[in-house]
Amino acid sequence: MIDLHTHTFFSDGVLLPSELIQRGRKKGYTAIAITDHVDSSNIEHVIKGIKKVCADTNRVYKNIKCIPGVELTHVPPALVKPLTAKARKLGAKIVVFHGETIVEPVEPGSNKAAIEAKVDILAHPGRITEKEAALAKKKNVCLEITARTGHNLTNAHVARVAKKAGAKLVFNTDSHMPGDLVDDRGREKILKAAGLKAAEIKKAIKNSEEIVKKKS
Repeated sequence: MIDLHTHTFFSDGVLLPSELIQRGRKKGYTAIAITDHVDSSNIEHVIKGIKKVCADTNRVYKNIKCIPGVELTHVPPALVKPLTAKARKLGAKIVVFHGETIVEPVEPGSNKAAIEAKVDILAHPGRITEKEAALAKKKNVCLEITARTGHNLTNAHVARVAKKAGAKLVFNTDSHMPGDLVDDRGREKILKAAGLKAAEIKKAIKNSEEIVKKKS
């Protein structure tokens, strides 16, 4: 199991990073990215802390890889590109962007701005358009199928548009608390519910594996 979008008490999660990682290990995770919510107010502090715990984890454990990241959240579209660059400079190996979910007032144009900034993953992109999905393919930005309640209401739409455009899909939990983590069977169930066939599920898993290989 690979999960590239999770949260700890560095933002609005309830767990210490170390406990999140340990709970992931017990569910069979082989890689986890800690991607707490950031904007210009806290980006330095959050990345610094996440880098420390990932370094400790990777030194001690051999059966799980911890990858430091961030989720740029409710950032005005005009600031997405410079903050993406800043996050990478500070050491975030995975940059997730909080997409235009239908359950939060995300600024219109945020999906496009994130894709143009070449974030790694556009999380829960809501009613993403075919044009935006085609741009995601061009920019090599992965679109997320999510386990997160509320955000997952548009999973089927995201999957359908991504498949039509040829954009890459990945699965993440967007975990904020212990019960949000899923195992391999839970991942397959959610991906099937989004309309993916067996070969497409394997491809989505492979896309996550490729990100881990590149970012580790």
